Amino acid sequence: MSVTGVVNWGVVIMGWIAGIVMLALFVMFIQDIFQKEHAVRRNFPVVGRLRYFLERQGDYFRQYFFANDRQEMPFNRAARSWVYRTSKNLGGIIGFGSTNDLREPGSLIFVNAPYAVLEDERKTAPPLVIGPHCERPFVASKIVNISGMSFGAVSAPAVRALARGAAEAGIWMNTGEGGLSPHHLEGGGDLIFQIGTAKYGVRDPEGRLSDARLREVAQHIRAFEIKLAQGAKPGRGGVLPAIKVTEEIAQIRGIPMGQPSDSPNRHPDIKNDDDLLDMIVRIRTVTGLPVGIKTVLGSDAAIRSLCEAIARRGMESAPDFITLDGGDGGSGAAPQVLADHVGLPLNEALPMLVDTLIESGLRERVRVIASGKLVTSAKVAWALCMGADFTVTARGFMFALGCIQSLQCHQNTCPTGITTPPRKINGHPQIMLRLYPTPFCATTFPTSLLWDTWHAMMGYLPQNLFCSAM
Repeated sequence: MSVTGVVNWGVVIMGWIAGIVMLALFVMFIQDIFQKEHAVRRNFPVVGRLRYFLERQGDYFRQYFFANDRQEMPFNRAARSWVYRTSKNLGGIIGFGSTNDLREPGSLIFVNAPYAVLEDERKTAPPLVIGPHCERPFVASKIVNISGMSFGAVSAPAVRALARGAAEAGIWMNTGEGGLSPHHLEGGGDLIFQIGTAKYGVRDPEGRLSDARLREVAQHIRAFEIKLAQGAKPGRGGVLPAIKVTEEIAQIRGIPMGQPSDSPNRHPDIKNDDDLLDMIVRIRTVTGLPVGIKTVLGSDAAIRSLCEAIARRGMESAPDFITLDGGDGGSGAAPQVLADHVGLPLNEALPMLVDTLIESGLRERVRVIASGKLVTSAKVAWALCMGADFTVTARGFMFALGCIQSLQCHQNTCPTGITTPPRKINGHPQIMLRLYPTPFCATTFPTSLLWDTWHAMMGYLPQNLFCSAM
């Protein structure tokens, strides 16, 4: 073909492309001037669409270019980078000094010892028994564990990776309120089954708590946790968008496929402290396993009332553990008003809970599990200083799996596949497990977190372990 012929074909192709572009712009123009939802698009057809495009890109540009290392929420770049490095066993070493401003109100400052503990003098944290008076008590050996994340809220590859990683690390994994799935059992590790307000996985056809289902589930787990509230949404039941309710999830939860899964705001059969204690005793009697509760505090009134009810009924009615979530928790989808304004943060609620248990004489009876943004060794060490027996984290392990904090967990568009079924990622099934060795990271993160915590605490005052918050 001659040069002239090539040029002519090029002109024809460019003409067609220009025509198609003009047609598309004309269609968008017509749509914009007749639509009634967006004033900007109606007043500035076509051009006004750029406003929404740039607004969507703002999150990414701020994260990578404009926000400094300690500025972002809910987790800043410094915290995320620390988790990424430790989960890959790269260590948490930095150079040229810290970017953490110790003059900032609320900064954690640990009192260092003049003569720190030597490496060979360090002692491993002893195992603690949860529910020693139960038929089947739970002996937990690690202080860092995996918090509740339901199958459905996180994808099957993520659950399998966490289950296998937890088993290898020797830590427990909380199932979340979405029921017990085969993916949780794949790792063969310790599991705590969370009973949400909808009682997924342990409900009868009418939605009531089933003793038969409790006994069946109890064969595979180490303890039960009754969820009263969680940090992301105190006073609001679990929310799973319809797009995430697949056939498998619907079968596990016992709900219709393709419909939103909204749990009640509270357990319909728990109206007061006595009802709660009755359920604890019932589950413990039926299964022989330890039974605890998960809650968020708004003040000390609720926990004082519960302690008074326990004192009136006897120690045998007390929960075997209390998982305290901070109001700044947030692995679950939640209304913004609840996530922003309801519930005390953990740094205020944890001392309140521990002090109340001590005053009531229940501290030795009830184990305390701290939850809520405890993704770094400093936060874990702080929680232990405040009186927690164990800590759990959900988003820390999500970061370990590769989460980039795109804030799309509730939209089924997670770019890493952690909160999105793998078949939804570019049409490639289980792409996440092919791209990243997630079980390794789920094992390495808690191990590195514990190691860093031990190293930090070896430098504290050995006879008077404490920290201060400015």
